Amino acid sequence: MNIAFFITPKKEVVYEKPSSTMRQALERMERYRYTAIPLVDEKGRYVGTVTEGDLLWKLKNTADLNFKNTEKILLKDVPTHMKNKPVHIDAEIEDLISISVSQNFIPVIDDNDIFIGIIKRSDIINYCYKLMYDRIIPKEIQNNVYNYS
Repeated sequence: MNIAFFITPKKEVVYEKPSSTMRQALERMERYRYTAIPLVDEKGRYVGTVTEGDLLWKLKNTADLNFKNTEKILLKDVPTHMKNKPVHIDAEIEDLISISVSQNFIPVIDDNDIFIGIIKRSDIINYCYKLMYDRIIPKEIQNNVYNYS
């Protein structure tokens, strides 16, 4: 199955630009309760992922940096440790299972490396659950059982 069915499109994804400030990222992550967000450059290319941990370590390891002056630090100057591997739009869902073990989301790019969205680990797990459920439980029983998906 092609991954296009699972994509959360870019317009629905919370992301930041490398030219955004630490404070913007912190506030956005707090508002949406995310622990990691993609970084997309001015040309629309996926360039990495910034995590709460990256921001915390930058805050801890930078002399005189506090929350108030995080507006002076650009995300491009924050070392990132999470290397979320992107996939191309023509990938198959089966290709994503091993990647999703270590990533909360998988960035999706087109043939020009332009960021077009993400696939959430929860969507992959739900797909696998449904696949197993459909293979293990006979159809006549499925119709009488509460469906969690």
